[in-house]
Amino acid sequence: MSTPILEIKGLHKSFGNLHVLKGIDFTVEPGERIAIIGGSGSGKSTFLRCMNFMEALSDGEIWLDGQRIGVERNGKVHYPEKQLCSVRERLGMVFQQFNLFPHMTVLQNVMEGLVTVKGLPKAEAQAIAIRELEKVGLSEKHDAWPGHLSGGQQQRVAIARALSMEPEILLFDEPTSSLDPELVGEVLRVIKQLAVEGRTMLLVTHELGFAYHFATKVIFLADGLFHEVGTPDEVLKAPQKAKTQDFLRRFGEFSF
Repeated sequence: MSTPILEIKGLHKSFGNLHVLKGIDFTVEPGERIAIIGGSGSGKSTFLRCMNFMEALSDGEIWLDGQRIGVERNGKVHYPEKQLCSVRERLGMVFQQFNLFPHMTVLQNVMEGLVTVKGLPKAEAQAIAIRELEKVGLSEKHDAWPGHLSGGQQQRVAIARALSMEPEILLFDEPTSSLDPELVGEVLRVIKQLAVEGRTMLLVTHELGFAYHFATKVIFLADGLFHEVGTPDEVLKAPQKAKTQDFLRRFGEFSF
């Protein structure tokens, strides 16, 4: 049996008295495409941010390629910053907001992590950045400033930036939620192409139609727990749990 690329054991996350994640156990196999759905405030974004340690865990363990993240000393687990930087390279995140540097061109934005984090020579970083921008359909925008791009183009730059670091897993945190409706498709097409390439991805989304066609597994997150997990047909077409049914009914209320 192969080792999961990512394994989460007993993950808890609290913000003060607010207990957001309540003991999640989860594994990700190479090549899986996992869609995470749920209501606002259900902890979907927090779950992704804990995965690559943008949020500190309140309790639990995360294992990457069979190795536990963190170092145990005197009965407590410590997370050396150098190790966390490595984890964040291996688990690339694409956010709701694009987080591009406004004073850098598109090409410079994609190159930045390669130069400052990976320490690559500028010529090598530039070649990689050009390749990834071509992959997301932005070859002609190398010298453009982020402020001159549409929201969909900015998000595709952000995807190119994440891809340039060659992550083992891509994490998408509602990548289309801040886009105008007419721009959503261009970002989803890029994600679909990455799926065709066989990349391992986790996608938090409200685009349930896309989730159905994109995912190999769908998770419905509610009350800080994985309430229902299964194939797209099992969770989105024939959910067994009442909360999942109620959630999907609200989404379908105005369909035509």
